[in-house]
Formats: sequence, C-alpha cells, structure tokens
Amino acid sequence: MKFIEAVSDDAALKELGRRIARYRLNKNLTQGALAKEAGVSLPTVQRIEYGHSTQAVNLFRILRVLGLLVNLEALIPEQAISPIQQVRMHGKKRQRASSKTDKSEPETPWSWGG
Repeated sequence: MKFIEAVSDDAALKELGRRIARYRLNKNLTQGALAKEAGVSLPTVQRIEYGHSTQAVNLFRILRVLGLLVNLEALIPEQAISPIQQVRMHGKKRQRASSKTDKSEPETPWSWGG
C-alpha cells in the first residue's frame, strides 16, 4: 500500500506500524529489545506497531534505531523560496503567513448606531 492523500489517519497509522514491525523483524529485534535500545517503553513500541498514535519523539527514537530516521528528509523536503518571493522579501525569510482578504468590496468604517 502506498501512502496517498485519500488514506485515512487510522489507515496511515496502521500501515506505518506494519512497516515498522517489518523492519524490526528484519533486524531480528524483539519489541522489548527495540524499546530498550530506543529508550521507550515496551507498550510504546506495541502501540506504534498496532497503529495507534504516539508522541513524535518516540517515533523518532524508534526510527533512529531501525536506521530509518534519515528518510524523514524525503517526507518533508527542505522548501526552496521562489525567486519572486525572494525579491519581495529582500532576502529575508518569511516568518508568518498572511490571510487572504477580499479587496473587491471597500471597507466601511465602523460607527456607533450605524
């Protein structure tokens, strides 16, 4: 199964857990050994492998032990700034998102009893 946008959160977690379990077994590690090496509890490993949610730091620790943490670069690659945005920002990095406003209607000033 490939991860695709249409997949539910539950289905994605179950698939992630299945894949982690497969990598663990291919490295011939028990759930307990993985938990100990990753510095997490056995129930945490079990929850992840069964497709339940967990704290991101626990997932990172498990992925590091399995040699998979380097793959996070593919999950969220570094975003390049467009040349047009660089010119608009004068080389500065964007810190906030702005809301889109509808400028087709002029704003009417607020007044009491208006």
